[in-house]
Amino acid sequence: MKEGSSLSDYTRCYNIASVTLEQNAIVSQYAYLCTTSHDVSRIDARLISKPIRIGKKAWVGTDAFISMGVKIGDYAVVGARASVFKNVEEWNIVGGTPAKFIKKREISG
Repeated sequence: MKEGSSLSDYTRCYNIASVTLEQNAIVSQYAYLCTTSHDVSRIDARLISKPIRIGKKAWVGTDAFISMGVKIGDYAVVGARASVFKNVEEWNIVGGTPAKFIKKREISG
């Protein structure tokens, strides 16, 4: 966790692999950061894991799910209850299940 970043109350951070929160990144309450799963293409369904990165000044909304290997770009926003299985480009706002692009983030003032 870099300076100014935060994991809110009741966030679940299942970090078999690393989870990085860049400077001033916010992860809201009840979000689930999951760095691991099982390889369903194998009969033994072995455990697999990949790191998660939440970019600078990015915001992960309430009750969102972030899957293993996902990178949330700088200044990106993940809407409440979204399920993210692919990288989110910087400055993008995404939402839904699975998460889809909504619009570019604009900051005023």
